[in-house]
Amino acid sequence: MAETTVTKQSSKTVKFIITRQDKPDSASYNEEFELPYRPGMNVISALMEIQRNPVNTEGKQIAPVCWDSNCLEEVCGACSMVINGKPRQACAALVDQLEQPIRLEPMKTFPVVRDLVIDRDRMFKALKRVKAWIPIDGTYDLGPGPRMPEKKRQWAYELSKCMTCGVCLEACPNVNEKTDFIGPAAISQVRLFNSHPTGEMNKEERLEALMDDGGIEGCGNSQNCVRACPKGIPLTTSIAEMNKDTTKHMFKRWLGA
Repeated sequence: MAETTVTKQSSKTVKFIITRQDKPDSASYNEEFELPYRPGMNVISALMEIQRNPVNTEGKQIAPVCWDSNCLEEVCGACSMVINGKPRQACAALVDQLEQPIRLEPMKTFPVVRDLVIDRDRMFKALKRVKAWIPIDGTYDLGPGPRMPEKKRQWAYELSKCMTCGVCLEACPNVNEKTDFIGPAAISQVRLFNSHPTGEMNKEERLEALMDDGGIEGCGNSQNCVRACPKGIPLTTSIAEMNKDTTKHMFKRWLGA
């Protein structure tokens, strides 16, 4: 009985249709692959198998498929791609839970570098724009940082789980090549750093950045971001809070406070 099960598994295959692009300015095309099935395999292990033996279903030797990955534990966010029409992390996408053929595409919100590799520069520029860091110069020992109330620390920790994967931007209909909307990730990071006892010294600068063109007014409240976030970050709650804070800040400016 056990031998029969092993035989069935060894004869089982997994089919992939991968959207490829040789250069940033070249046209995309689809290429099909068929791999031997292995229990517990995920999309990254399948891509590694293709890399070891880059042969498509037509039996042609081709250039290996390019993709990004790092931690393989859904922490770094590098392996984001569109899998069967849904933006997600490839390391957490188990083949047993995916409908075949498995379709892999690069995220369309970002420029494609090659195949499944994309350029996330849009996200990093947004983080710079809102000063998503704690301003300390690091030239001397500042001692222990200020303590945060436990209740605030707990929800702030949830916001700190953001891994800049870009999935929320891919899911957001307001983030595209026709807009300069900074997206939900940067807005949520403003809430995180404005809540920090040291970070709140630059609170007004961050709120001003959110009030500029491409800031928080670009959100259409589709709520796709919070459903797509692989870390379950309460992005829509952050957007609502930042809407409230920017409105208060605007009235303060009008009143000259």
